[in-house]
Amino acid sequence: MIFKERNERANGIGFAAGAYLLWGILPVYWKLLQNVSSIEVLAHRVIWSFIFLLIILIITRKLQPFLSEVREITRLPRKMLGIIITTIMINLNWFLYIWAVNQNHIIQTSLGYYINPLVSVLLGIFFLKERLSLWQLFAFLLAIVGVSSLTLQYGAFPWVALTLAISFGLYGLLKKVINIGSITGLTLETLVSCIFALAYLGYVYNTGNGAFKLSLSPTTLLLIGAGAVTATPLILFAAGARRLPLFVIGFLQYISPTIGLILGIFIYHEPFTRGHLISFVVIWGGLIIFSLARMPLLVGLEEKIIIRIDQMLAIRKRKNAL
Repeated sequence: MIFKERNERANGIGFAAGAYLLWGILPVYWKLLQNVSSIEVLAHRVIWSFIFLLIILIITRKLQPFLSEVREITRLPRKMLGIIITTIMINLNWFLYIWAVNQNHIIQTSLGYYINPLVSVLLGIFFLKERLSLWQLFAFLLAIVGVSSLTLQYGAFPWVALTLAISFGLYGLLKKVINIGSITGLTLETLVSCIFALAYLGYVYNTGNGAFKLSLSPTTLLLIGAGAVTATPLILFAAGARRLPLFVIGFLQYISPTIGLILGIFIYHEPFTRGHLISFVVIWGGLIIFSLARMPLLVGLEEKIIIRIDQMLAIRKRKNAL
């Protein structure tokens, strides 16, 4: 039994790490499509993702359960509205990410996905009435200091990073609220998006400006492959998340932005000064504290700190009363 659990956890780490590794090297893929407009790449990404996911559902014999879930969702206006909003959020996120990569803002995309967990916590506090622990609050304040420092370093507001973090944070929040499986949700989102993607591509090709050709050119193959590179990490992540505790996923999720940061600095030579490094170190410090916040040692230490603060306040109150 113990061996089986260890084997399941090892498989889970492999699946989840594989997902984050693929997400991390995704900028390289979009750079290969730099000659194609970001919105056209997005349209193809949506269409080929839907086709790829449909094939996966057929191969795994999950098409019938998917159709049953879709019929159930169509009878619930709140869930349908949720799907429409998550579709808008994921398309905004995908478009901005593709655009940012090809406009040499890979480091900003990395920053966006570093701070995304903190944004998710903040959204949980406002919308789900979740409580922020002492360590999470400290981590959040460190992240604010780091982002503020980066803003000064860039000389401009890091809107790419924050828009990516907020759009993906809202996407995650809505997915949690409407409670739809990841594969089902993404298949529905790409299906809804296909209506607009096909209309846009029809217009582009009628004007003779489309990058997609009937011949098997490298650009055409890369556009078709956008479906696989989108869906494969999600499938791996879903397999990993089922086998792993949340805190392990919390650590692994930083693989992706770390790879993005390395690509931005060393492969694509985006500006990264000592000031940028200091700001990122502050953010990393906040993220480490955030990831460890639920560990028993820090939870126990937090309780002792709170008790000590309460005692000090009680003593001060008695003194004031005298």
